[in-house]
Amino acid sequence: SNSSLAQGPYSVCRIFCPDCLIQHPMAAPRSYSMAAAVLLATGALMLTLTRTFVPAPAPRVIAAAPHVEALPAATLALAAAAAPSAAYADDGSVWIPALSAVGAGFAIGLAAIGSGVGQGIASGRCIDGISRQPEVADDLRGVLLLSLAFMESLTIYGLVIALVLLFANPLIK
Repeated sequence: SNSSLAQGPYSVCRIFCPDCLIQHPMAAPRSYSMAAAVLLATGALMLTLTRTFVPAPAPRVIAAAPHVEALPAATLALAAAAAPSAAYADDGSVWIPALSAVGAGFAIGLAAIGSGVGQGIASGRCIDGISRQPEVADDLRGVLLLSLAFMESLTIYGLVIALVLLFANPLIK
């Protein structure tokens, strides 16, 4: 009965015959029905998930005092001009050292993450190149070591910035 479909060594045509490369006539409708079933199940799942979470309470709106108006532009400009002097720590201020510690953490963390990702990608590409052409292994190894040294120097720059922020901070008098 399926002799018109099966032209290879198979007597019964499967959904996709690897030898004769003929698709079953019901493959497209099955595909559409499976896609519709997956979309329906995903929609039901999303609907269920949206109902499981408790909504946050609505924020209370506090009315402004009637005598408070918008600040004039001159006041905002004066505040912006005075902001750099507020960055220096006074005798009892702890904000600048605390924020410097946070900045030092970000400096060394981002430098280490960036350098680590770069070194991993470069090493992987070098191994791929050596596996494809073993005769150029010495050239690739030399270029890899030089580029790894440059990447590690950027991490050391991040460490230097972190140490300056922690121990020789120019913002603290």
